[in-house]
Amino acid sequence: MYINFMTEQNKNIYISYWLLLITLLVVLMIIVGGLTRLTNSGLSITRWDLIVGILPPLSLSKWEYSFSLYKQIPEYKLLNFSMTLNEFKVIYWWEYIHRLLGRIIGIFYILPLLFFTLKKSINKKTLLSFYSIFLLICFQGFIGWYMVKSGLHDRTDVSHYRLSLHLTTAFLIFILLTLNYLKFKNYNYSISGKKLPLNLPLVFIFLILLQISVGALVSGLDAGKIYQTWPLMNQNYFPDDSLIGDLITLKSFETPSLVQFMHRNIAYFIVFILLIMGTLVIKNNSFIHLRKAILLVCVALLLQIFLGILTVLSGALIILASVHQIGSIFLVTTSLVLVFKNSRTN
Repeated sequence: MYINFMTEQNKNIYISYWLLLITLLVVLMIIVGGLTRLTNSGLSITRWDLIVGILPPLSLSKWEYSFSLYKQIPEYKLLNFSMTLNEFKVIYWWEYIHRLLGRIIGIFYILPLLFFTLKKSINKKTLLSFYSIFLLICFQGFIGWYMVKSGLHDRTDVSHYRLSLHLTTAFLIFILLTLNYLKFKNYNYSISGKKLPLNLPLVFIFLILLQISVGALVSGLDAGKIYQTWPLMNQNYFPDDSLIGDLITLKSFETPSLVQFMHRNIAYFIVFILLIMGTLVIKNNSFIHLRKAILLVCVALLLQIFLGILTVLSGALIILASVHQIGSIFLVTTSLVLVFKNSRTN
């Protein structure tokens, strides 16, 4: 049967499929990126060969050459000096897959976008936002190399600030893609009722993004491996190796215990904001259309807190830390559904 691509319904469906594919690829990218960090694989590829780097080493001599480049950086000299070629291949593959996914995302994003542009399937305002996302994807690739570069000379790991910027940008791309997917998937969606006051869903998603940024600092400083107790940090609410006054200085972002303290307390504040929204939705029938979305957010947040506690108690065991990061993806997704439904209320 012939399908007219140019109908409004078909255009929205195809665009939503495209956005869903890119969103899922970004999710995979975040998961692989987290595992790359947790397995300390991020510095295994010491060059940014955008074109040539598409192919991995295909011969023993090329593997040995790549290994020789790795042997020149501090991470190998100070930490991994006993590493064998086979062990190097393991960390190389993690970083290679991560970079390959980045290239795939870029290609799979720009080619359909150019097609939709030529077919005039997207209005100018939305088109501008789509190309802005593409620029953000390209910028993310640069940030990734900028992060790796920080660990190639004077230190044995990457800058935790650059790591945080890298992860935060990845989630920002994910958020923009998901919101656009929801928009095109449900282009006729609207519902009667009230919107939550003070843009609370947007405040909530902002706090989650902030929490993700601080979580990346925790990862970059290996702060999850200290104070392996909860709810107290050993016997205290505040870590005993720091001063409260340090929280208003840059030292707070350099001290592992303070970064973990911030990560815990931002979580408590996120719970507080969700309790406010949940109370409003449950007690006021004007928000009845948001109850399912709030319930999903509650489940995702409780699961994420549980995983966070397990990660702390385990001393940031790799599998738990990875699942904790995956949990953040579910939490962001459910929160975006709430944001979308709240924005479509009239």
